[in-house]
Amino acid sequence: VQLQASGGGLVQSGGSLRLSCAASGRTSSSYTLGWFRQAPGKEREFVGVISWSGGTIYYANSVKGRFTISRDNAKNTVYLQMNSLKPEDTAVYYCALDPSSRLGGTSWYYRYWGQGTQVTVSS
Repeated sequence: VQLQASGGGLVQSGGSLRLSCAASGRTSSSYTLGWFRQAPGKEREFVGVISWSGGTIYYANSVKGRFTISRDNAKNTVYLQMNSLKPEDTAVYYCALDPSSRLGGTSWYYRYWGQGTQVTVSS
C-alpha cells in the first residue's frame, strides 16, 4: 500500500488549503484513514480520522470547526480541507491508513503512512 499526500504549501493566516491523500496498491476492501501532523520540535499529533463510509469522522479539538475530512472511495482519495488557518497549524501533515477499519486517535493504529506534505501558515 502506498499513500501519496499532496496539496501543502505556504498560506497566510486565515487562509485555506486542501490536502489530498491518494491510496494505491493492495488496500483492504475497507479502511479508515487518519491525518496527523508534526511541527518542528514537537511530537506527531492526531488531526482527524474518517471511516470507510465517511459516516463517522473525528477531529482533534484544536482543528474542530476549521478542518473538514472527506473521501472519494472511487478515487481512493481522502481530503483534508483546512480553513481559517493559524500559524500554529504549521507542520508536516501525514496521512495514514488502518486496514482494520478502526478509528484510532494515535499513530499506533495505522500501518501505512504517506511521506508528508509541508503546510506553513504565515502571520
